[in-house]
Amino acid sequence: MSNIHTDINRKKGFYEKFVKVPQDVFIAVIALILLSPVLLIVAILVRTKLGSPVIFRQERAGKNGRPYYMYKFRSMTDARDEDGNLLPDEERLGKFGKILRSTSLDELPSLLNVIRCDTSLVGPRSLYLHYNDLYNEQQARRLEVRPGITGLAQVNGRNAISWEKRFEYDVEYVDNITFLGDWKIMFKTVGKVFKREGITSGTSVTMEEFKGSEAELVTHE
Repeated sequence: MSNIHTDINRKKGFYEKFVKVPQDVFIAVIALILLSPVLLIVAILVRTKLGSPVIFRQERAGKNGRPYYMYKFRSMTDARDEDGNLLPDEERLGKFGKILRSTSLDELPSLLNVIRCDTSLVGPRSLYLHYNDLYNEQQARRLEVRPGITGLAQVNGRNAISWEKRFEYDVEYVDNITFLGDWKIMFKTVGKVFKREGITSGTSVTMEEFKGSEAELVTHE
């Protein structure tokens, strides 16, 4: 069973308590309406170039470590070797998939998660459920809030920084959630997308698997 980390002792400001969620939902609805032509075009291209299903659904850890299904446009093929095993990510990604990821177009369906209140526009990036058991006490605090489509770590290096540094940014965000801070991150995200910075880690097409830090891991009863 994945570790559940609650935020019952964390103080929340007025913005986080009363403004952040309705603001996120409102922006996500407007964005989906305005970007519907883009969504349709991308969906057609994904179906043509990569096959179906067009929408990729994957279980991730949400607030307090609880599972939810994240939606994205698929960016990889189902190419397999002669034994029926999926080929490495680098081989299945391809040119079109790299374009989707570098432009963050694959993230557009995640706006549905914001409307469902699974996620926020801004927050720590949602990660695999099994990572919950690998965080140390400090890193586990990233689970105290809803995950975000973008976040402080994403505008300060994205996949090009270490896991430990990413989690430091995540916890820093958890402790400093403000209206101006969220909008600053959103505007910075737009710039990062256009510049296509930090997409790869240098040794992987995305980010290496997190296997735990040297610091003491979370203990479980």
